[in-house]
Amino acid sequence: MSAAEIVNWVNSIIWSKGLIYLCLGAGLFFSILTRFVQVRQIKEMAKLLINGSSSAQGISSFQALSVSLSGRVGVGNIAGVAAAIGFGGPGAVFWMWLVAFLGASTAYVESTLGQIYKVEYQGEYRGGPAFYFDRGLGQRWLGILFAIAAIISCGLFLPGIQANAVGNAFTQITGEGAIVFGNVGTYKLLALVIIVCLLAIIIFGGIKRIARFAELVVPFMALGYILMALIIVGMNIQELPGVIKLIFADAFSPMAGLGAAIGWGVKRGVYSNEAGQGTGPHAAAAAEVQHPAQQGFVQAFSIYVDTLFVCSATAFMILITGMYNVQGTLEAGQFIVQNVATTTEIGSPAFTQMAVSTVFGGFGQIFVALAVFFFAFTTIVAYYYIAETNITYLSYITKTPSLLFITKCFIMLSVAYGVVSATGYIWGIGDIGVGLMAWINIIGIIVTYFIWKPTIKALRDYEEQQKAGVKEFTFDPIKLGIRNATFWEERLKNKQKQSSND
Repeated sequence: MSAAEIVNWVNSIIWSKGLIYLCLGAGLFFSILTRFVQVRQIKEMAKLLINGSSSAQGISSFQALSVSLSGRVGVGNIAGVAAAIGFGGPGAVFWMWLVAFLGASTAYVESTLGQIYKVEYQGEYRGGPAFYFDRGLGQRWLGILFAIAAIISCGLFLPGIQANAVGNAFTQITGEGAIVFGNVGTYKLLALVIIVCLLAIIIFGGIKRIARFAELVVPFMALGYILMALIIVGMNIQELPGVIKLIFADAFSPMAGLGAAIGWGVKRGVYSNEAGQGTGPHAAAAAEVQHPAQQGFVQAFSIYVDTLFVCSATAFMILITGMYNVQGTLEAGQFIVQNVATTTEIGSPAFTQMAVSTVFGGFGQIFVALAVFFFAFTTIVAYYYIAETNITYLSYITKTPSLLFITKCFIMLSVAYGVVSATGYIWGIGDIGVGLMAWINIIGIIVTYFIWKPTIKALRDYEEQQKAGVKEFTFDPIKLGIRNATFWEERLKNKQKQSSND
């Protein structure tokens, strides 16, 4: 068995239906336990986004949301949704929505855990699964295992895949230029220089610069993409009732088969919104908030933005213009529905480009290329921050100097290589790392619930203070029976000491 076959075999085990349904089951489990917090507290979510503020050590709630969204909103929102429709049929969109709705509760749980067990280290807030498995669950080995998986996948391999998408998007607009070596042209090399330089400027500025970049670029790119979708839907408004009916009818009597519709819809939802995969808590922990539950609410809202807004924008553009084929479980080249050329690649941005082109002509390809450029580049930045946080965790527990400079250099090399080459099984190792992160995180947060129930205690505490109408929320982990939340213990002591002095 070759190395490539081994990597593919391991990936097929890790990214099996077991992981998909574990994510779905966790979402349902936490939705029931929190009494569907993703619905009850939606007004509070919006309020916190507007009123949040940053500090010298932490970023604002909105900045943390933007950083996590920069990782969630990626190329998969364009190509992945097309694949769900192409292989699962229009009904897959319904199951994608359902996963997002349930996954929002999982996002609340993991992000609140990130806040509860965060630390202040070297002048910045740090947290995430490695920290809460170590400090909350008391299993340092699990924290180390998660950190290693995150560093390997997000620091070494996955940035290269996204970088290739950025490079291809750049040359879609400019062309390849004169071939310099192999299949690489001058404009691809220009893209390499621009991407690496921009990345260096951002990541060498630390979390503050990453957050400022994310809060400017992410809302712009998401709103621009959604606006384009609204224009296309508006131009075909007479088709909208039929499209909505098609999605719901095909969800339960799918043309591609129930297994394909649910499987692809759930898979797309899980891959896209990342709820439960352990990526969101890193940015959530960096936020400056009065109470851990507050950032849990904000991160739950990010699931809606990713799937219900951005993924839905892609789905409606494709379905309302009819620019798609449905292959289902048939052999390659055979279709249940064929509206476009049989040579059109299903798991690519092609359906979306065709949909935009029906209204905007040649600009459609340029617009989608620009969307891919921004979506993929912001994902690279998010990957770096996840890797940085987990390297910092290893430095924190071993009391050794962090290797952040080396990490920055490695990720830039990975990006540079990825711009010019996307081939090779090596990129599959990144998927193995992310899959391991998801398995470890979901099982870990479920076990944490059964042992300590910290996120449910935090939710009840916050809602009691809401009912009391307090102007400033406080969090007392000792009173709630939450152990080892030392950051919040120290903050409360300092606040009480300051009050007594006043």
